[in-house]
Amino acid sequence: MKITMIGTGYVGLVSGACFADFGHDVVCVDKDAGKIAAIEAGRMP
Repeated sequence: MKITMIGTGYVGLVSGACFADFGHDVVCVDKDAGKIAAIEAGRMP
């Protein structure tokens, strides 16, 4: 299943990680580009 999580705050990011762990394709989207850059760099918000 393909899932899009809108918002990468605590709930969105944890939910996305859980769905990905179950084998789903997950894309997380957020309007804060700095938060996305930090996640891509391996830092958690």
